[in-house]
Amino acid sequence: MKNRTLHMIGNGHIDPVWLWQWQEGFQEVLATFRSALDLMNEYPNFRFTASSAVFYTWVERIDPAMFAEIQARVAEGRWEVVGGWWIEPDCNVPNGESFVRQGLYGQRYFKERFGVTAQVGFNIDSFGHNASLPQILKKSGLGAYVFLRPGPHEMGLPGRIFRWTGNHGSEVLAFRIPFEYLSWGKDLELHVRRCAQEMRAPIDEFACFYGVGNHGGGPTRENLDSLHRLQQSEEMPELVFSTLTAFFETVKRKNWALPVVHGELQHHASGCYAAHSGIKYWNRRAEHALARAEKWAAIASRVTGTSYPAASFRRAWKAVLFNQFHDIMAGTSLEVAYEDAHHAYGQALSLADAALNDAVQSLAWNIRIPQDADLKPIVVFNPHPWTSRVPVELEAGRLADTAVLTDEAGAQLPFQRVQSHATAGGRTRIVFMAELPPLGYRVYRLLTDDSVPASTSEDTPDLTASETCLEKERFRLTFDSETGYLISLYDKEAGIEALAGPAARPTVIDDPSDTWSHDVFRFDNVIGAFKATRMRVVEQGPVRAVLRVESAYGNSRLIQDFTVYRDRELIDVHVTLDWNETLKMLKLRFPVNAYYMKVTHAIPYGQIQRPANGDEEPMQSWVDVSGMARGTHAPYGLSVLNNGKSSVDVNTSDIGLTVLRSPVYAHHVPAQLDADTDYTYIDQGRQTFTYGLLPHRGSWEEAGTVHRAAELNEPAVALIATYRPKGSLPLSDSFVAVDRDNVVVTVLKEAEEGEALILRAYETAGEQTHATVKLPKWDAQIEADFAPSEIKTFRIPIAAGLSQVALGEISEIGLLEWEDDTTDAIPLPNVADADKG
Repeated sequence: MKNRTLHMIGNGHIDPVWLWQWQEGFQEVLATFRSALDLMNEYPNFRFTASSAVFYTWVERIDPAMFAEIQARVAEGRWEVVGGWWIEPDCNVPNGESFVRQGLYGQRYFKERFGVTAQVGFNIDSFGHNASLPQILKKSGLGAYVFLRPGPHEMGLPGRIFRWTGNHGSEVLAFRIPFEYLSWGKDLELHVRRCAQEMRAPIDEFACFYGVGNHGGGPTRENLDSLHRLQQSEEMPELVFSTLTAFFETVKRKNWALPVVHGELQHHASGCYAAHSGIKYWNRRAEHALARAEKWAAIASRVTGTSYPAASFRRAWKAVLFNQFHDIMAGTSLEVAYEDAHHAYGQALSLADAALNDAVQSLAWNIRIPQDADLKPIVVFNPHPWTSRVPVELEAGRLADTAVLTDEAGAQLPFQRVQSHATAGGRTRIVFMAELPPLGYRVYRLLTDDSVPASTSEDTPDLTASETCLEKERFRLTFDSETGYLISLYDKEAGIEALAGPAARPTVIDDPSDTWSHDVFRFDNVIGAFKATRMRVVEQGPVRAVLRVESAYGNSRLIQDFTVYRDRELIDVHVTLDWNETLKMLKLRFPVNAYYMKVTHAIPYGQIQRPANGDEEPMQSWVDVSGMARGTHAPYGLSVLNNGKSSVDVNTSDIGLTVLRSPVYAHHVPAQLDADTDYTYIDQGRQTFTYGLLPHRGSWEEAGTVHRAAELNEPAVALIATYRPKGSLPLSDSFVAVDRDNVVVTVLKEAEEGEALILRAYETAGEQTHATVKLPKWDAQIEADFAPSEIKTFRIPIAAGLSQVALGEISEIGLLEWEDDTTDAIPLPNVADADKG
């Protein structure tokens, strides 16, 4: 047995929040780290491995002397920093930029405090791992990855050690931990023996995790004493107190022929994709609010000299990242933990809103708007790098009956009065369609006197509405008067029916599983459906028509406001749900009229094709079914967009958007529910969200699904401005534009170091693309070749207040923004080069 080696990885997995609140987790971090340091003093060969930068910040604040001890042990090589991220997050629900920020703030913290960066990615308890992670890991300096879930019964793998590649083709070494990431606190002989049995020739070195975990603790004296005893046994492999970095260096040096696994690592605890609607919605809002605020704050800092609130953004992002911890984001923690999370997300949103307001107010204040007492200027800001045609809705104060709306050139535009959010006199709310320049703004004008005649809409397409029909130039939507279901979505231009049956169908499913839905992979035991109680037209005008369908099931009520715009192909549906059912799931189903179909889901910074087998899947802001339309055999499809849901199934061509689940909070099998005990159930009461229906010819790529989903989740910003005849900015302007639709700029922010902007973009369609990113305000552009699904980051040396790129050349850098790093990553050595040198 001594011809084989087990790398013994001492660790103490800490869930800072789970069956306890973060304050208790905070204390466990202090206690676990103290215990590890004390054991190092007693056992000279003991090594300890720990992740999560936020844990180290807690120690640094509370016990600087203990923090100094950790620094010394890191320098000595006996305390291993792993993970490189702020926390060990859920690896399905957060968006792509959140994973980038996990590494950005985590790795930079480790470098600043310890002089090292983590080399091994570490998400040992997360419930699945998305297919974009290999690229993000590699470009964050993490050449290897360790995980536990999904287990062998949930996903078969060709080996415990393998090469993991994602959509982009980036590759990291990966290791699936055998059995558990922890151990009990006593003798480890049984644990060591079963880990050793997992080695398969030619693999003769392996990693074995030990140490009390979940609520912290770490290795114990009895653990260490038993390992010293086992080291003397000839029946045992060579037991080495080791680190993960050393283990992966051995893997590379041995140069084994390892299997390659491509794509995502799923599924474990499929119910977590939908559990707790609130945390999913708050997170989605905060991610996009911060991205939008950063863009405009960066622009304002360069155009008007407004201070960029870097410290506020970091504080907000770190609050978001902490609450992406896997047991929080998965919806599996105590009810009171979500009160804490709500407060934290509120803080992040408040900081984002303040930064955004300062930026857009500063820009609007500097626009040269001619003085006119009868004029109300409206400035609309587009956060996306493409020309965006979107509905804009805002409170406009008191408005004369004869008011008209024009663009900056004086051309009249239709607008529509809608119900004000204030139930008081003197308030008017309006909606209109704005056509906005790429990542730019445009001024519209409300003229409040009758000197300008109102335009008519005789030359615009008709928009009609009744209690069972909405119709515009291209689409006709027909509803069943008994059920309220959408029974036809007919594309008049294409001559194609988009649906294969009743859609927007609120289906109730029996769901007795625990909070995680352990060992449940699909939810298909339908026990009922909502039925219509009232249908009525609530808006009809020159901009849009809204048909409200009210329905009921049991003690629950549902409102779906189907909204059709005259000049927009996307159909918005605003949902208000009052849910009062338990141990049930609600889905909205959309059967698509397609065969030879392809099912595509949005994932963090990418997309993935999955089988249409009815399994529950994680997703981001959209899912699409495209194929051949029955009857015409023409290429056709339907994209379903959302602004806060993250779980879906597709059964053949039937999309099931999961609205919610209602298990008991923090219920973990094998614990059984007692009929005589009172429990608190998740997702009770009122919630709102929006989904969109985008029927399209051809593919989702041609339909602009990615753009429409981004516009839904990161909407334009509108504000009432005032006239400024001496302003320096034009009535319309653009700051960033991309010449290819499949390259999307998601980030424009201040660099973490030095005077520069950071611009990040990714390729969305899985297609090799040459793109030009234009920055017209600074007479600059970026020419770049994107590999399929590639994420690229650029450093643009524009100092605050300057009007041109003045400090150096634009350069491509890694995700960590090291000023001197123009490579993709700080990788471990390539296996092919392991024997060199």
